[in-house]
Amino acid sequence: MSDFLPQLLQQLFNGLSLGAIYALIAIGYTMVYGIIGMINFAHGEIYMIGAYVGLVTLSAVGVQSGLPVWLVITLMLLVAVLVTAVYGYVVEQLAYKPLRGSPRLVPLISAIGMSIFLQNWMALGQGARDMAVPALIPGAMRFGGANGGFEVFIPYARVLVIVVTVVLMVLLTLYIRNSRMGRASRACSQDMHMANLLGIDTNRVISFTFILGAVLAAVGGVLIALAVGKLNPFIGFIAGIKAFTAAVLGGIGSIPGAMLGGVILGIAETLAAAYISSEYKDIVAFALLVLILMFRPTGLLGKPEVEKV
Repeated sequence: MSDFLPQLLQQLFNGLSLGAIYALIAIGYTMVYGIIGMINFAHGEIYMIGAYVGLVTLSAVGVQSGLPVWLVITLMLLVAVLVTAVYGYVVEQLAYKPLRGSPRLVPLISAIGMSIFLQNWMALGQGARDMAVPALIPGAMRFGGANGGFEVFIPYARVLVIVVTVVLMVLLTLYIRNSRMGRASRACSQDMHMANLLGIDTNRVISFTFILGAVLAAVGGVLIALAVGKLNPFIGFIAGIKAFTAAVLGGIGSIPGAMLGGVILGIAETLAAAYISSEYKDIVAFALLVLILMFRPTGLLGKPEVEKV
């Protein structure tokens, strides 16, 4: 019984770091849905591509290059952000822009096709096997463990995940609230047609939204690759489904809801894995989603859509 609290703290930390990654990816889903009312199911693959670009950058720089670790990680993030921004723009131009005005099912099928294409594109280029990511941030903080008790283990790599996520969330909130493009995005999310009539370049706003979502997903991909230490071309599918679940859980279309949904989902998964069984963690996560949709269909922070007549 004396080990219960340390074990709980360990699982809460693990869930918080996992939920931070879900939140970064979920924001991309919720922003695209908030602007054009559609789900970009290729978004998880952008996350996967970001992780691979970070690994390729690390291989090019060299683990033993002598550069400071913070500089190597910054280079990985910068290159991943630049490359995935291009991918995000191309996905929008190829899979969505030609289909605007079509029934919602049509771009949904297009996005699923793009997701499968990107998976196989990366599998052909990098191989379908698991690839190891060198540990750039070894070590961890340890608490407790006295007299043979449970020891709380907090890896520095996962601390970095949480810190970077919190900083990006704050910057994103300030940008959306205060910048000209942020105000244009909010206007488009409220009424796309009226925003167009008022002179806002809605095509530019939509492309910007895809690029911004891709950038956040790329950061999540690099960080989780460093924290977990391996990746493969199929990690984007599972992460994308979980992030979509987080977005719906928090309230699709709500950025704070995506953050909250990611954290709740991450903590629910880790607690289920620790206290029930790791085989049931996905069941618990999706059962939580079903319960939320049954009793609050708009999600925790979502608002019901008002039909304009």
